[in-house]
Amino acid sequence: MIRRAAVPATRFTRQVAEDRRQALVDAAIESLKRHGHEGLSVRRIATQAGVSIGLINHHFPNKNQLIAAAYRHFNTQLIDGLIQCVAGAPTAPRARLSAFFKATFSPPNLDRDVLAVWVVFWGMYRHSKEIQAVHRETYGGFVELVRGMLTELAKEAKGKRFNPRLAAIGLTAMLDGLWLEWCLDPATFTPREAVALCEQWVKNLA
Repeated sequence: MIRRAAVPATRFTRQVAEDRRQALVDAAIESLKRHGHEGLSVRRIATQAGVSIGLINHHFPNKNQLIAAAYRHFNTQLIDGLIQCVAGAPTAPRARLSAFFKATFSPPNLDRDVLAVWVVFWGMYRHSKEIQAVHRETYGGFVELVRGMLTELAKEAKGKRFNPRLAAIGLTAMLDGLWLEWCLDPATFTPREAVALCEQWVKNLA
């Protein structure tokens, strides 16, 4: 007879709780994709998750904390996908930036359903301290990712000198603007044209 080591009850309970919290976060994101601001309803989220409202209240003291957790998870998934694309590119700074641009203007990042979720998060920003905290954290992480790539580019630049921090803020704003415009009306320009605009911006920078 093969004896299996017993899993401590506390560890098992913790894993189950984490799984349930993640399931609720996933349900919240799906609810926002399907219903926009109406998807903020705890009842809709509970229905999406197939659980009672009481279970949501057990894991999240208030709705803002659930939506903040959804914001963090949603953003982390998108950023991790960009990081993986950059990591798989050649080590040359321009090549890494090119991979980053292509990933930014490709699914799953380039998705009009994604915009529906962001609009809800942005709408909550002014009135939710939880959302504000997550935004500062996630925006800062994104800018640092861009800044790191631009810093490497600056080291190899033989022409103009530029401030990587300010350049990262400017490039981030451009990426956000192009992404938003495409999501609002994909007929305005193609993803390939958006990538070309970013490539030209970097070329002019360095």
